[in-house]
Amino acid sequence: MEKIGILIETKDDVIKKTNFGMISQVRGQTRGLCALVMNAKGSLYQEQLQAYGIEKIIDIATGEGPLQWNPVAWAGAIISAMNQFGINTLCGLTSALGKDLLPRIAARLDAPLVMDCMEIDLVRHTAKKSQFSGKTVATIKVSGHHYVFGMRPNAAEAAPQPCESELIAYHVPAESPDLAVRQIKQDAAQGIDLTEADVIISGGRGMENAENFDILFECAQVIGAAVGASRAAVDAGWVPHTMQVGQTGATVNPKVYIACGISGSVQHFAGMKTSGLIVAVNTDPEAGIVKNCDYYMVADLFDVIPVLTDRLKAAVEDN
Repeated sequence: MEKIGILIETKDDVIKKTNFGMISQVRGQTRGLCALVMNAKGSLYQEQLQAYGIEKIIDIATGEGPLQWNPVAWAGAIISAMNQFGINTLCGLTSALGKDLLPRIAARLDAPLVMDCMEIDLVRHTAKKSQFSGKTVATIKVSGHHYVFGMRPNAAEAAPQPCESELIAYHVPAESPDLAVRQIKQDAAQGIDLTEADVIISGGRGMENAENFDILFECAQVIGAAVGASRAAVDAGWVPHTMQVGQTGATVNPKVYIACGISGSVQHFAGMKTSGLIVAVNTDPEAGIVKNCDYYMVADLFDVIPVLTDRLKAAVEDN
């Protein structure tokens, strides 16, 4: 029986919900789903993972505890677990972590790699992904002894399918002789990860300055949304590149995308065109985003967003 490895991503010791959509997408195609957990807390996630059809939870750690972040050591540990448990296919999210780990793993296994997949067929070893700035969808077929796929977050809906899972502890060396990580520095991030969000509210050149993005953050906080930006806002230095949506930023797939003061270039649209519902607020009725949205308002965002925030606050309080 073919075994499929699912690289589980966590944040603050909580499983990212986009993992469950990925599991649900590949679950019905094969048996033998094995979750690879990297923070030595597999027992903490057993109930959640078995609710979605994971049959084995491989808890990867050192003899002393969690394997500290080191992309070379993590890639080696995952490959070691794959070899030990007979896993020939690995699926992960096309997230910042996935973009770091999955190519390393594929290179060391001499395996084909397909990233940002919208659909994965593990029986035929094919994957669908957008090409040419989202103008077409390509079906890519791969062959080899191992296969590595990175799935676009939020590309599939999570659907529970309970089963009984087995928890297996797997110990690996504590350090990598090839790379030593001395210090990790991270910028303080506001709000929810763009690729994880169900709702995104983004600002563009029409925001006018960095301070005005506080309007979007206030609105986003009320409904648990993420805040994004166009390249124009990032290039102006108003927000960091981590907030950029588009061909040279993050590709997102939320249920609702609200574009505020964004002209809607082809490059920006390529990064958010698969959103479930697109709403635009722009003073220019001829803006490109207006032609590529479900609803739009020809209005000043500085008039619209504060009112929207107040209405949302009132709705939340009523509930």
